[in-house]
Amino acid sequence: MKNRILNTDNSKTTILIRLMVGAVFLSEGIQKFLFADTLGAGRFEKIGLPSPEFLGSFVGGFEIVCGLLILVGLFTRLASIPLIIIMLVAIATTKSEVLAEKGFWEMMHGSRTDWAMLLGSLFLLIKGGGFWSADKILTKNGA
Repeated sequence: MKNRILNTDNSKTTILIRLMVGAVFLSEGIQKFLFADTLGAGRFEKIGLPSPEFLGSFVGGFEIVCGLLILVGLFTRLASIPLIIIMLVAIATTKSEVLAEKGFWEMMHGSRTDWAMLLGSLFLLIKGGGFWSADKILTKNGA
């Protein structure tokens, strides 16, 4: 089971997707704590999510931990799963209102980063961490 989670290919370009996805989630997670009123609990309260204080810290914590794991390529596939869930919830809770009120193109414009993070995370779930990852090192050493 561990080898299935750590398994990755020899792609040397996967690091570009890992850097993008990991850096954005790490940054967003940190900002949920630094600017809780606008990006963390306050934002979650504004969009009507339950227990915004808890959810702000919970989501921010996952974004930080999973972002760091993806940056170093450790448990890349596993770390991408919570990020996929976060992005699906983010799109459903914040973009459906824009779609209803302002239309398809406004929703697409406003969700471009969401889609990039969702698709980048899906890519990492499918491919793994790539050649320059801790996952690759661990599988070489028979972990």
